[in-house]
Amino acid sequence: MARGRTTIAEQFVEVLRDTGVERIYGLVGDSLNPIVDAVRRTDGIDWVHVHNEESAAFAAGAEAQLTGRLAVCAGSCGPGNTHLIQGLYDAHRSGAPVLALASHIPSDQVGTLFFQETHPERLFQECSHYCELISQPGQMPRVQRIAIQTALGKGGVSVLVLSGDVADEEAARPTGHSAIAAPAATVVPGEEQVRALADAIDAAHSVTLFCGAGVRDAHAEVMELAGKVLSPVGHALGGKEWIQFDNPYDVGMSGLLGYGACFEACNEADLLILLGTDFPYDSFLPQRRTAQVDRDPSKLGRRTLVEVPVHGDVAATIRALLPLIEQKRDRSFLDRMLRAHASRLERVVSAYTRDVERHTPIHPEYVAAVLDEVADDDAVFTVDTGMNNVWAARYLTPNGRRRVIGSWRHGTMANALPQAIGAQISHPDRQVISLSGDGGLAMLMGELLTVKIHRLPLKIVLFNNASLGMVKLEMLVGGVPDWQTDHPAHDFSAIAQAAGIDAIRIEDPTKVGDGLADGLARSGPTLIEVVTDANALSMPPNITAAQVKGFALAASKMVVEGGVGRMIDLARSNLRNIPRP
Repeated sequence: MARGRTTIAEQFVEVLRDTGVERIYGLVGDSLNPIVDAVRRTDGIDWVHVHNEESAAFAAGAEAQLTGRLAVCAGSCGPGNTHLIQGLYDAHRSGAPVLALASHIPSDQVGTLFFQETHPERLFQECSHYCELISQPGQMPRVQRIAIQTALGKGGVSVLVLSGDVADEEAARPTGHSAIAAPAATVVPGEEQVRALADAIDAAHSVTLFCGAGVRDAHAEVMELAGKVLSPVGHALGGKEWIQFDNPYDVGMSGLLGYGACFEACNEADLLILLGTDFPYDSFLPQRRTAQVDRDPSKLGRRTLVEVPVHGDVAATIRALLPLIEQKRDRSFLDRMLRAHASRLERVVSAYTRDVERHTPIHPEYVAAVLDEVADDDAVFTVDTGMNNVWAARYLTPNGRRRVIGSWRHGTMANALPQAIGAQISHPDRQVISLSGDGGLAMLMGELLTVKIHRLPLKIVLFNNASLGMVKLEMLVGGVPDWQTDHPAHDFSAIAQAAGIDAIRIEDPTKVGDGLADGLARSGPTLIEVVTDANALSMPPNITAAQVKGFALAASKMVVEGGVGRMIDLARSNLRNIPRP
């Protein structure tokens, strides 16, 4: 590379740094060399080496979700950048502002079926808001700034495709400086829409609020609305961390991982109000008597028939709504749902607590409940897809300070450890815990080396049941005997130790509490492997007759409804708030 000139690669890195980007996650190689070398020579920005580009995208997505700022990942030409796709799908569906650099083959070889040739500008269209090819220096830095602004402004992924030889060319124009704005504006609903919602609420004898991730920063407003209309408050998985805590109206969660009386409350209310949720499982929604509030108008009516659509932020909408609605006096629906919720949880307590310290293999629910007790109040949890989703949804207690991140919308395996890497690197002083399944950890096990290389103090709590538990459940529900879901047990603690990572293996249920506490207290990276029961599966709170038939045909394993932990204490305390006649 000639000195005394500014290259496209240097310009690219300079724009990132000036935007506030502190690191690029990726795997170095061939077509990325000009970019990597520019990072090496630029103060204020680092390269985070991972062992699979998929992990780079997951790590960037986790950082973006936690910080709200742009995060960046990169992959070299062909197979390198195609590895990014799972993590980019996840980030895009989660609304995480991520810029991905898809390095490309030499520009004069495009279209010749050259070695490793793909067409990234086509490949990433579905998992991005913006995907463009930089084919000449004159496009820079404007195209890059458009990509950054699009990722931040729309919330999701932008992809830039750049050949290595173009990255090494001299910049055609000065970089300059152009400020980038992250969205901070409030979407205020129209008066007519707010009035229509107020009229619908006043006309309804009973109302249920169902909350998603869009109620973030609206906890106080939702609680005030629930108190005024005497409404049960349920949530989707994405809304749990923002609405379940300090909630005297809580009736649990709906969906395939659900628990409690949320399904009942949603389907029996005269009016269901969806607040900031794009809950995908339409069979759990009543498909009638529904209002919906969302800042993204494209989501209105997407999942259910909506009688009253409102385009606006949840908090702003509720503030405009409260003066227009009457205080309801009849608590009968709310109190009935609170009693049903507590009863459902009480019914299953014994299934998870009876002889739990003598049961081997260890109950995974017990592990999750103990982890909830010993983890920091501001811990960041990353959760693998599968049964770990169930245990996290039902046993990790939100408090307004904890964060829980998973592949809630894309649902891919192996996300937890790479997301924990991004969370820990961007939050070095915060406790980060990966709830990994043995299937997920095995899929991207090379990232144990990433943890070691960067000396990340994150903790990996591994639920090792030697089974693909969620797949097993799906087979049983479908009436298909579970097959190819179980596999020989592996000692992951020995693998971690061979990689230079501290490890604890727990097979005795009486050692769960001390083992988790010990592992979390260690200063460096630690894997805490718990050998858990592969037969511990979980049913949603509402199942169809066909699903019941499927279990009757195929199930030889214990399947129980779930949802206890500290949530039972919340449910009991809420019952005490019911006025006595």
